[in-house]
Amino acid sequence: MAKIHYKIVQHDGGWAYTLNDVFSEPFRSKEIALAAAKRVAAEQHVPGDSALISYQDEKGQWHEEMSQGDDRPDADVVG
Repeated sequence: MAKIHYKIVQHDGGWAYTLNDVFSEPFRSKEIALAAAKRVAAEQHVPGDSALISYQDEKGQWHEEMSQGDDRPDADVVG
């Protein structure tokens, strides 16, 4: 099982959460960003349907792969 960590950081005049150097939208306060990150991390644990997903890697390349609905990462929030 993959382990992922959302981080809370200052960003764009406010606060955001990041995952692998990708920023969320900015929030007015650290507390609001933290609550949003905790919500997103909790949603990572919810199983769903298998689906074809598209994602962009750190080099800007797009990929498609089949994501199994029961293959969920262990997600948490740090910082």
